[in-house]
Amino acid sequence: MSVTEQQPGSDRNSGGDPREALHDRIAADSLTTRRDYLRIVTTVSGGLALGGLGVAAGILHRHGDEEDGEPPAPKRIATQLTPGESLAFRYPGDEDRAVAVRLDDGTLVGYSAVCTHLACAVLWRKDRGSEGELYCPCHEGVFDARTGEVTAGPPPRGLPKVALTEQTDGSIWAVGTTRSGESIEQGLCRQIGEDRPDLAARIGCPGTRGGAEAPPRADPASAVTPGVPAPGATAGEAGAGGGRS
Repeated sequence: MSVTEQQPGSDRNSGGDPREALHDRIAADSLTTRRDYLRIVTTVSGGLALGGLGVAAGILHRHGDEEDGEPPAPKRIATQLTPGESLAFRYPGDEDRAVAVRLDDGTLVGYSAVCTHLACAVLWRKDRGSEGELYCPCHEGVFDARTGEVTAGPPPRGLPKVALTEQTDGSIWAVGTTRSGESIEQGLCRQIGEDRPDLAARIGCPGTRGGAEAPPRADPASAVTPGVPAPGATAGEAGAGGGRS
């Protein structure tokens, strides 16, 4: 497996905030239904990409259980990623290891590169199984390449996810995170539900106009601060440390 460094840069997405573009793309068609939205954002049941949009899996702080109260900023992680390639990157913070993978069928996925067992580094092994696997060498934990779920070893739960959007120029941006066991839809709606109710309503999040009933409120002791950057917010560039195979 070769290693390629992803250096920080000063480029910005010419189309504005990538997260805004993601929600705009979902809501662009007036006939888009909640079912359509689910088809777009679901990765665990199909990892679909629609047009320029790819929704994938990724990382949160320490197994996805803690956040610092700040919404993750959009970050460009790659200029492109071809089928069979993987890329190590940092998201949402500079110390948070993650890996993105383009599966052979074109599906774009990514996961926390921190094992949910004892926080060892998770590696991508392309030559294992029909689609490759994510592997923790410390205690031989194995995670499914397409879903991030545990398939072997001691990890107690699957890897947290991140939402990625692929721009028309082929660049890939990380735009949001989930908790371990949370779907992409749940993560996005949780993060934008209070601070951006307009976007939440447009994509049919629960508890908004056009969405289903509101979910039960989280316990205050375990709640996190939701929200997304306002349109035009500065997007951070990829952190140090990257690998392609």
